[in-house]
Amino acid sequence: MMALRERAVVSLRSIPSLPKHVRIQYDSVRQAFAVLSPEKIFWPNDVSLDILHRCDGRSTAGDIIAGLAADYEAEQEAVATDVLAFLQEWSDKLLVRL
Repeated sequence: MMALRERAVVSLRSIPSLPKHVRIQYDSVRQAFAVLSPEKIFWPNDVSLDILHRCDGRSTAGDIIAGLAADYEAEQEAVATDVLAFLQEWSDKLLVRL
């Protein structure tokens, strides 16, 4: 019987990183970045890509939110909702480790 993985839940203190099986690669044909995982390719938009580049295994989700809010001149509360939802979705798909 296969053990079920317990769902990781994102918080401001989570320290997201990309698992070893996930990498970001530039596709010169499409002139866009792709996120590659075994048997799957994702084409993130610019903001999603910016979030993923910040998932360095050192920065907390709170740090990522603060950096994005500063870079995009946006309110941290508005950025937090979207970033936390994105990180949770990608964690659920096993594309981000929390």
